[in-house]
Formats: sequence, structure tokens, C-alpha cells
Amino acid sequence: MTIKNLIPLVLLVFIPISLAADLLNWGEEAIFLTSTLAIIPLSIWLSTATEKVAVVTGPSVGGLVNALFGNATALIIALMALRKGLVDIVEASITGSILSALLLLLGLAMLTGGLRYKEQEFKPILAKVNGSSMTLAVIAIALPTMVIDTSNIVDAIAIRNLSLVVSAILIVVYGLTLLFSLKTHSYLYEVGLADEEIDGIPSFPEPEPSSKQSWSKLWVWIVVLLASTVAVAFESEMFVAVIESQTQRFGLTPLFTGVILLPLISDVAGYVIVVRLALKNQMDLTVSTATGDSLLVALFVAPVLVFVGQAIGQPIDLNFNTFEVIALAIAVMVTNLISFGGRSNWLDGTLLLATYLILGVAFYYHPA
Repeated sequence: MTIKNLIPLVLLVFIPISLAADLLNWGEEAIFLTSTLAIIPLSIWLSTATEKVAVVTGPSVGGLVNALFGNATALIIALMALRKGLVDIVEASITGSILSALLLLLGLAMLTGGLRYKEQEFKPILAKVNGSSMTLAVIAIALPTMVIDTSNIVDAIAIRNLSLVVSAILIVVYGLTLLFSLKTHSYLYEVGLADEEIDGIPSFPEPEPSSKQSWSKLWVWIVVLLASTVAVAFESEMFVAVIESQTQRFGLTPLFTGVILLPLISDVAGYVIVVRLALKNQMDLTVSTATGDSLLVALFVAPVLVFVGQAIGQPIDLNFNTFEVIALAIAVMVTNLISFGGRSNWLDGTLLLATYLILGVAFYYHPA
């Protein structure tokens, strides 16, 4: 086992340390730091288990597993924050997860892959279908904000009802995109699976799906998947309990915390995976992973949070900050322009990363 593979195992030590920090009252700073470091390896194990289960169960069931657990860490943190009443941070985290997937994940992949290969190719249909769906999602998310900005009287109940209707439509659209990619037009998405070891993520040789060994390992990875999910929930609860006071201590607004800080913590595994795939010149899978993450957040995670918020008495709607809507529109536009051609190079990656950095600085200085 290499040093890179040991990292997720070594970082697991912060799970008992974070529990000790909470039980023994070591202070909010210690809880914030140790729970953050504990979430990182758990996110990696959760992502790895999701991938392994998807490999064994095949494209149809595997696609559903990816849909449910592909962004589980971000969803769990958002649910814990919503339960604590941190609505501003939760809304901002939706924006941040989409920006991270479209600009940071894809930008890192195109830059690192472009440094090894002069030019890389991928199926334009992947960017076209996902780009069109993301455009619809951004328009839908922007509607409540536009209604408020163009109205003299703001009716909170009307905005809430509008958000619920839009959320229901987005969930249906996400289900239809799964049907399109996994069933009716699955041949367009035959991008293959990475069977080599991904740096920093534990990996084992995959047996044939029909073998007993394969199904025995399936149960192992299901246990890892469920255990990681529960552990992420516990660590997220501790993390969310102190995040507001700790970010205020460093002068960070809830907007910046949700848009930049939370996605950086919750999607470490995603960064490792897309960079490694790009270095292997598997850009079809890389683009599919990055754009698929953004679709999952926009069409499923955000609507689910709206419905859950109503159910637990912490109402959240799609009335985003106007600047957040503008940032999402910029991210979708830039990503579509760069990816629709089906080719990428290091400069394309640099442009995506530059867009993310500029937006990040703008969110830092935004007074919201």
C-alpha cells in the first residue's frame, strides 16, 4: 500500500479525536478543526464505496446508487445545518456546490490533464445534455429571485409555494435525465469505468460481476457505505454546531462560508478522482463526473432541501441572493462555452479555475 493510499486511513484517527474534543470540552476551535479533518477521509471512503457498489451492481442500479450517494457528504452537512436553522449557509452551500463542480472540479481536471496531453477529447453529447439541463436548473433557481426583484410587494407565502412547485419539477427533470442516461439513451453514455487505482483512494482489483467473490465484496462495500454515511452525519453535526462562531471569528460571512468553505471540505474525494482520471486521459468519465455532480445538486439536492426544510419547520426557499444567481449563470455559460466543443487543454482548465477564483474573491468581499 502506497503512502497516498495510507492518507485516508491515517486521517480516520481524527474521528475518535473529534469525539473526545466534543465530550471533554476541548473548545470550539478543537472541535471545528478535528471534525473537519475527520469529514475529509469519510468523504473519500463514502465516494469509494459508492463507486465500488456501482461497479458490481451494473449501470442501472449503479446509476441510482450514484444519484443517491454521489453527493452525500454535502447533502448531510446541509441537512445538519438546516436543522440548526443556518438557512443562509445552506442556501449558499447549494450555490457553492454547483460552482465547485462546474468550475473547480472541471478546471482542475482540464488543467492537470492538459499539462500531460497537448489536447484531450470527450463526447460532446455529455456536455450538451448536462449543459442544457444545468441551464434549465439555473433558470428555475433564478425565478423566485426575479419575481421578488420585479415586484413591489413581496409575498413570502407565494415565494415559498413557487419554490415548492419549482422543486417538484426539478426532481421530475432529474428523474428523466436518469432515465435518458441509464435506459433510453444509455449508449451515448458508455464512457467506461476506471479500473486502475486512484491515488489517495483505497482500491482493490475488481472481479467479474457474476462471481461469488464480487458479490461478497459488494456486501463489504455496502457496509462501508452505510458506516461512512452514519459517521459523516455524526461528524457533520459537531462541525455545524461550531461553524457559525468559528467562521465569524475569522471574519467570514455566511455567504462565503456556504459558497466556498463547505464545498472545499465536503468534496475532497471529487477533486482527487477527476484529476486522476484526467491524468489517465479518461476525459469522458471526468466530464461526466463533474457535470453530473452539478446536476445532482441543482436538480435533486436543492429541491430535497426545500421539501425537508418545510417538513422540519426550517423553511428554505429558492430565493437566492441576486449575486448568487448571477454567479451560477456565469459558471454555466463559461462551462458550456468551453466544453461544448468536445476538446480541452490546459488553457481551458486555467480559464475555469480563474473564473472560480474571481467569483470566490467577489464572494469574500460581498457584504451579505
